[in-house]
Amino acid sequence: MIFNNTMKKLFIALIFVFSFYNGFSQTRVDTLLQLLHDPSEDHVFVIAHRGDWRNAPENSLQAIERSIQMGVDMVELDVGMTKDSVLILMHDSTVDRTTNGKGKVSDHTLAEIKELRLRDGLRVVLQNQQVPTLEEALKVCRGRILVNVDKASNYMDRVQAVLKETGCESQVLFKGSRKLETVQKQYGNLLEDILYMPIVSESTEDLDRFVNDFIAHHQPIAFEVLLRNDDSPIYAQIDKMKKAGIRVWINSLWPRLNAGRDDERAVYEPDESWGWLIQQGASMIQTDRPQELIDYLTQKGLRKY
Repeated sequence: MIFNNTMKKLFIALIFVFSFYNGFSQTRVDTLLQLLHDPSEDHVFVIAHRGDWRNAPENSLQAIERSIQMGVDMVELDVGMTKDSVLILMHDSTVDRTTNGKGKVSDHTLAEIKELRLRDGLRVVLQNQQVPTLEEALKVCRGRILVNVDKASNYMDRVQAVLKETGCESQVLFKGSRKLETVQKQYGNLLEDILYMPIVSESTEDLDRFVNDFIAHHQPIAFEVLLRNDDSPIYAQIDKMKKAGIRVWINSLWPRLNAGRDDERAVYEPDESWGWLIQQGASMIQTDRPQELIDYLTQKGLRKY
């Protein structure tokens, strides 16, 4: 399996070489992929959680576009499925919180979803923006920003089909908390065709084996780690990931995900929050304050692009 991962990296490198010698300009995503596949690069990736939701509706095209203009490396998007099996961007199982509608996403057709309007980031003001489909979102992202799709574990094959249609296969990162054997049983060889990131926490069953299996048989692009406290067994796993040349993703969103080193603390004590996460091994940070994190990393010389 490690051989397959190596071949993926070689394939991407060949694309860059081919593009250079044939006079094609390298896109921003090309550059980000080069950095992503080389964990030795001293670049900390900034991932905007649900886009720039403080200044636009979450999971909206505007939130994505603002993230791109800001210089964010990757945008995290949540995927749901309508009654007529169309993938849309929606975090919750219902449309109640983020739109002027009511009910489950799975009980609405796409046409019905498109009649709704999104609320602003504070969920106060109704915006003149529709819920985007995954396809519409990827067309905005193509060649411009990396994408992490969340809540897609039950239909990764359907998401992959949309990636192929939009030409975004190389720039989208999947993730999930299921063990390698379970994912392979559900999707067969799909893992060999996608970028995949396992999620681990203290509650991960048979944690050591979970991590070892992915390292030995898949060599993922990164692990997402959830740190509850300073005594977490995850720290030992992080050392193992780094030695294997695998990036480490840590969330600075809420205190329970980072042993209390969250975004709100970072506003006043950035070194004690984002700086601490980097010291623990984070080379990818998902944040609700992307502009502030970009500014901090730039100041510390941890932005290569």
